[in-house]
Amino acid sequence: MNAISDIQKRREEIAINYFRMVDAGDPAVIDIFTEDAHMFYPKFGIARGKAQIGAFAQGLGRGIASLKHEIKSFTVLTSGNYVIVEGAEKGTTTSGVDFPDGVSSFGLFCNVFEFEGELIKRIHIYVDPDFANTHAEGVAWGKSVQDSIASL
Repeated sequence: MNAISDIQKRREEIAINYFRMVDAGDPAVIDIFTEDAHMFYPKFGIARGKAQIGAFAQGLGRGIASLKHEIKSFTVLTSGNYVIVEGAEKGTTTSGVDFPDGVSSFGLFCNVFEFEGELIKRIHIYVDPDFANTHAEGVAWGKSVQDSIASL
Protein backbone atom coordinates (compact mmCIF):
# COMPACT_ATOMS: atom_id res chain seq x y z
CA MET A 1 0.00 0.00 0.00
CA ASN A 2 1.09 3.55 -0.59
CA ALA A 3 1.00 6.33 2.02
CA ILE A 4 -2.25 7.79 0.70
CA SER A 5 -4.19 4.54 0.89
CA ASP A 6 -2.69 3.81 4.34
CA ILE A 7 -4.03 7.07 5.77
CA GLN A 8 -7.39 6.58 4.03
CA LYS A 9 -7.68 3.07 5.49
CA ARG A 10 -6.80 4.41 8.95
CA ARG A 11 -9.44 7.15 8.61
CA GLU A 12 -12.06 4.56 7.67
CA GLU A 13 -11.12 2.59 10.80
CA ILE A 14 -11.44 5.73 12.94
CA ALA A 15 -14.86 6.51 11.43
CA ILE A 16 -16.09 2.95 12.13
CA ASN A 17 -14.67 3.12 15.65
CA TYR A 18 -16.63 6.38 16.14
CA PHE A 19 -19.87 4.39 15.76
CA ARG A 20 -18.70 1.71 18.20
CA MET A 21 -17.87 4.39 20.75
CA VAL A 22 -21.21 6.16 20.23
CA ASP A 23 -23.08 2.87 20.67
CA ALA A 24 -21.16 2.18 23.89
CA GLY A 25 -21.77 5.71 25.18
CA ASP A 26 -18.01 6.07 25.51
CA PRO A 27 -17.16 9.69 26.46
CA ALA A 28 -13.66 9.16 25.01
CA VAL A 29 -15.25 9.55 21.56
CA ILE A 30 -14.51 13.27 21.91
CA ASP A 31 -10.79 12.44 21.82
CA ILE A 32 -10.98 11.52 18.13
CA PHE A 33 -12.00 15.10 17.22
CA THR A 34 -9.80 18.13 16.63
CA GLU A 35 -10.14 20.93 19.19
CA ASP A 36 -11.94 23.13 16.63
CA ALA A 37 -14.12 20.37 15.12
CA HIS A 38 -17.66 21.11 14.15
CA MET A 39 -20.70 18.88 13.87
CA PHE A 40 -24.06 19.27 12.12
CA TYR A 41 -27.18 17.38 13.21
CA PRO A 42 -30.73 17.93 11.86
CA LYS A 43 -33.11 19.93 14.08
CA PHE A 44 -30.12 20.83 16.27
CA GLY A 45 -27.80 22.77 14.01
CA ILE A 46 -24.05 23.13 14.40
CA ALA A 47 -21.85 22.46 17.40
CA ARG A 48 -18.39 24.04 17.37
CA GLY A 49 -15.51 22.58 19.36
CA LYS A 50 -15.20 19.57 21.61
CA ALA A 51 -17.19 21.08 24.50
CA GLN A 52 -20.25 21.78 22.34
CA ILE A 53 -20.02 18.39 20.61
CA GLY A 54 -19.83 16.69 24.01
CA ALA A 55 -22.82 18.69 25.28
CA PHE A 56 -24.78 17.69 22.16
CA ALA A 57 -23.97 14.01 22.79
CA GLN A 58 -25.17 14.29 26.38
CA GLY A 59 -28.37 15.98 25.22
CA LEU A 60 -29.02 13.29 22.63
CA GLY A 61 -28.40 10.68 25.31
CA ARG A 62 -31.24 12.14 27.38
CA GLY A 63 -33.68 10.95 24.70
CA ILE A 64 -32.09 7.66 23.63
CA ALA A 65 -31.75 4.75 26.07
CA SER A 66 -29.91 2.49 23.63
CA LEU A 67 -28.44 2.83 20.16
CA LYS A 68 -26.83 0.27 17.88
CA HIS A 69 -25.40 0.89 14.43
CA GLU A 70 -25.40 -2.07 12.05
CA ILE A 71 -21.69 -1.76 11.31
CA LYS A 72 -21.37 -4.94 9.23
CA SER A 73 -23.75 -3.55 6.62
CA PHE A 74 -22.18 -0.08 6.31
CA THR A 75 -21.28 1.39 2.95
CA VAL A 76 -18.01 3.30 3.37
CA LEU A 77 -16.57 5.64 0.73
CA THR A 78 -13.29 7.53 1.03
CA SER A 79 -11.99 10.43 -1.01
CA GLY A 80 -9.12 12.64 0.06
CA ASN A 81 -9.79 13.90 3.60
CA TYR A 82 -13.38 12.61 3.57
CA VAL A 83 -14.97 9.38 4.75
CA ILE A 84 -18.68 8.91 4.05
CA VAL A 85 -20.58 6.22 5.93
CA GLU A 86 -24.10 5.16 5.02
CA GLY A 87 -25.92 2.66 7.15
CA ALA A 88 -28.72 1.77 9.53
CA GLU A 89 -29.25 2.12 13.24
CA LYS A 90 -31.77 0.88 15.77
CA GLY A 91 -32.47 1.54 19.38
CA THR A 92 -34.89 2.50 22.10
CA THR A 93 -35.88 5.96 23.30
CA THR A 94 -35.89 6.79 27.00
CA SER A 95 -39.69 6.70 26.79
CA GLY A 96 -39.50 3.04 25.73
CA VAL A 97 -40.21 3.37 22.00
CA ASP A 98 -38.18 1.00 19.80
CA PHE A 99 -36.97 2.39 16.51
CA PRO A 100 -37.09 2.11 13.60
CA ASP A 101 -40.68 0.98 13.15
CA GLY A 102 -40.34 0.15 9.43
CA VAL A 103 -43.49 2.16 8.69
CA SER A 104 -42.51 5.81 9.00
CA SER A 105 -39.01 5.44 10.44
CA PHE A 106 -36.32 3.32 8.85
CA GLY A 107 -33.17 3.99 10.84
CA LEU A 108 -31.14 5.03 7.81
CA PHE A 109 -28.39 7.62 8.10
CA CYS A 110 -25.38 9.05 6.31
CA ASN A 111 -22.41 10.65 8.06
CA VAL A 112 -19.82 12.73 6.26
CA PHE A 113 -16.52 12.92 8.14
CA GLU A 114 -13.74 15.35 7.23
CA PHE A 115 -10.35 14.50 8.68
CA GLU A 116 -7.30 16.49 9.62
CA GLY A 117 -4.58 13.88 9.95
CA GLU A 118 -6.16 11.10 12.02
CA LEU A 119 -8.66 13.34 13.83
CA ILE A 120 -12.21 14.27 12.81
CA LYS A 121 -12.36 17.96 11.90
CA ARG A 122 -15.97 17.99 10.73
CA ILE A 123 -18.89 15.61 10.89
CA HIS A 124 -22.24 16.16 9.25
CA ILE A 125 -24.87 13.66 10.34
CA TYR A 126 -27.88 13.17 8.08
CA VAL A 127 -30.63 11.26 9.87
CA ASP A 128 -34.28 11.71 10.76
CA PRO A 129 -34.07 12.71 14.44
CA ASP A 130 -37.75 11.83 15.01
CA PHE A 131 -36.89 8.40 16.41
CA ALA A 132 -40.26 7.94 18.18
CA ASN A 133 -42.39 9.33 15.33
CA THR A 134 -43.69 12.20 17.43
CA HIS A 135 -43.58 14.67 14.53
CA ALA A 136 -47.22 13.97 13.68
CA GLU A 137 -47.38 16.37 10.72
CA GLY A 138 -44.36 14.77 9.04
CA VAL A 139 -45.58 11.23 9.72
CA ALA A 140 -49.05 12.11 8.33
CA TRP A 141 -47.50 13.62 5.19
CA GLY A 142 -45.39 10.48 4.60
CA LYS A 143 -48.43 8.24 5.09
CA SER A 144 -50.52 10.31 2.66
CA VAL A 145 -47.82 10.06 -0.02
CA GLN A 146 -47.45 6.31 0.56
CA ASP A 147 -51.22 5.91 0.22
CA SER A 148 -51.26 7.84 -3.07
CA ILE A 149 -48.37 5.75 -4.42
CA ALA A 150 -50.11 2.53 -3.42
CA SER A 151 -52.98 3.41 -5.76
CA LEU A 152 -50.71 3.66 -8.81
